[in-house]
Amino acid sequence: MSPTPPARRLRLGLPRRVFSQVLLMQVAIAAGVAVLVTGLFLAPLSQQLDDQAMRRALAIAQTTAALPQLAEDLSSTRASVDGPVQAEAERIRKASGAEYVVVMNMDGIRWSHPDPKQIGSVVSTDPRQALAGQEIMQIDNGTLGRSARGKVPLRDAAGKIVGAVSVGIEYNSVRARLIQAIPGLLAYAGAALAIGSLVAYLISRRVQRQTRGLAFSDIASLLVEREAMLHGIREGVVALDRAGRVRLLNDEAQRLLGIGEEAVGRTLDEALGEGRTTDVLAGRVTGTDLLTVRGRRVLVANRMPTDDGGAVATLRDRTELEQLGRELDSTRGLIDALRAQDHEHANRMHTLLGLLELEMYDDAVEFVGEVVGDHRATAEQVTEKIHDPLLAAVLVGKASVAAERGVTLSLAERTLLPDRLIDPRGLVTMVGNLVDNALDAVAGTPHARVEVELRAEGRAAVLRVCDTGPGVPVEQRELVFADGWSTKKPPAHGKRGIGLSLVRRLAERQGGSARVTEADGGGAEFIVVLPEALTEPGLAAQTPAHPLLVPGSRGDSGDPLTSGRTRERDAVREPEAAAATEEES
Repeated sequence: MSPTPPARRLRLGLPRRVFSQVLLMQVAIAAGVAVLVTGLFLAPLSQQLDDQAMRRALAIAQTTAALPQLAEDLSSTRASVDGPVQAEAERIRKASGAEYVVVMNMDGIRWSHPDPKQIGSVVSTDPRQALAGQEIMQIDNGTLGRSARGKVPLRDAAGKIVGAVSVGIEYNSVRARLIQAIPGLLAYAGAALAIGSLVAYLISRRVQRQTRGLAFSDIASLLVEREAMLHGIREGVVALDRAGRVRLLNDEAQRLLGIGEEAVGRTLDEALGEGRTTDVLAGRVTGTDLLTVRGRRVLVANRMPTDDGGAVATLRDRTELEQLGRELDSTRGLIDALRAQDHEHANRMHTLLGLLELEMYDDAVEFVGEVVGDHRATAEQVTEKIHDPLLAAVLVGKASVAAERGVTLSLAERTLLPDRLIDPRGLVTMVGNLVDNALDAVAGTPHARVEVELRAEGRAAVLRVCDTGPGVPVEQRELVFADGWSTKKPPAHGKRGIGLSLVRRLAERQGGSARVTEADGGGAEFIVVLPEALTEPGLAAQTPAHPLLVPGSRGDSGDPLTSGRTRERDAVREPEAAAATEEES
């Protein structure tokens, strides 16, 4: 036989759901308030009824003592059941509904009482205060039980005290009035409790909708998990309220945006300042996977509105991915150029082979000299005017790519840049982006041409890149520098609209500027000015040594992109030798 499963123990306690707990607590509070209010009302009501009963007894006693005949009868007759004092007292008792009306002389002897047997005996309570001329109200016990009493002195026509009148109201009648008031009071309390319970139910239903039926323990667990998740993920999260103020900022968002916890409670304009990043997070720029630049980082932002009128924005760091994408684009361009060079090189080799087979040796030598000379002239022209090896290398490489795309890339006559750059890598980035954009703009057009000018003006460096393309309309000359703005088709790896934005940011970071105008004869002309780009003459440039492949020296194979490794050393040393010669002269 299978073992009998253990009986489940009944667990008593509060329900787990928020709705049930809130409803139970609010009903308990409403019931407690109703009971408390009822008790607070009954306590003064009992005292008030006692006071009313005592005042009524006192009023009856005062009215009775005011009868002039009563004092005369007390003084002229003896205490008896059939005496005039007993008859008058009984008439007043029955007419007023009092429990008793007792008339006594100065010795405290009763002249009247509801119980005839008590007539002629001494009263059970102390009458001295009333016989001394004071009016008394009290609740006390007597021969007829507990009663509310009023005692007044009895005076004759001359004002002399000849006795006292004591009137009692049955205390059970006072208690009965209190008991009679309780049902009505409880009815009001019950109605108030019912209304409070209904309101509590409605509030609990609203709480249930807002908490989606979760238990308090579930909510606490969600809060703990949310904190762990928000501060553990490698994606920035920014939560905004309906007024656009930051109400949540995780660690990654602080790192990506370069702000701290002090931004919480402030608007985006106050925390981040004006710019595309602020516009994207605030929802003034709509779309998905919006690209923006913050500092040196390329960010991808998405914004999702919330039911309460706020929003949650997520940020991803795409800097490395964008760099990899750009390198991929460059690699593809190089592969295409190499493919074309391979085809051209094969044609040249076939031509050279034919000349040799035909024993036209002089023509073969002349053909090789022309091919090598063209490429060497290009490299020599660059290295003569651009003394920084990084810039010289990138321009020679761009010249080769331009030639394969059918574009003429040339240096302006005024180009002359010494090897004193403080940040050559930044200038390389600017030159590469501007030349790439210019090549894209003129590719496929007749007589395509791109001109680059790099010159020094004191410690300032001026970069100018102009092309023969369609140019930039006046109304778009500021938009081209905005993050994510581009007229080109996006590449396979992601977004465009970053290159020109980085150019302007790099220029502004060095205290310079970047702008675009119309070139002479049409096309676009981009001008970048870096006021503190060069060191003082005579100081060594802070450029680390880098191995470069610069064509244009001995051992050239004739391919501008894969020219002989032996030319690297000569191309790097050539500007240094020229500078040394100038110093000696």
